[in-house]
Amino acid sequence: MATQVPVQRSFSFLTIAVGLQTLTVFLQAVSAGLLLTSSYGEALHSVGARVMYGASMLYVLAAVLAWKPGGGSPRPVWYASGFLVLASVQVVLGIAHIPSVHLPLGVLMFGLSLLALVRR
Repeated sequence: MATQVPVQRSFSFLTIAVGLQTLTVFLQAVSAGLLLTSSYGEALHSVGARVMYGASMLYVLAAVLAWKPGGGSPRPVWYASGFLVLASVQVVLGIAHIPSVHLPLGVLMFGLSLLALVRR
């Protein structure tokens, strides 16, 4: 009778980077709500935007490190780069105060980031 060996899943740098990005995008939604209801919401949302953008850049770095030296698939690099482009557009839309596109794009970004996290 064969015994089953428990599968131990470790968290890679790439998984942590995607998780951090997902968390920061979610926190941006929370701070957007605070933006509408409190005096400190604007400052919090502004700082959160910088942190979210940094997390997106970290995702690109983690994807490249998982691909190039590790010999993994280049697909995460494309996902991370596309997300960084979306984050750049999101920042421009936020600065330009275009909420009709900024808000739905934020929802899309959260969904895509969550999908990338679940697929890890």
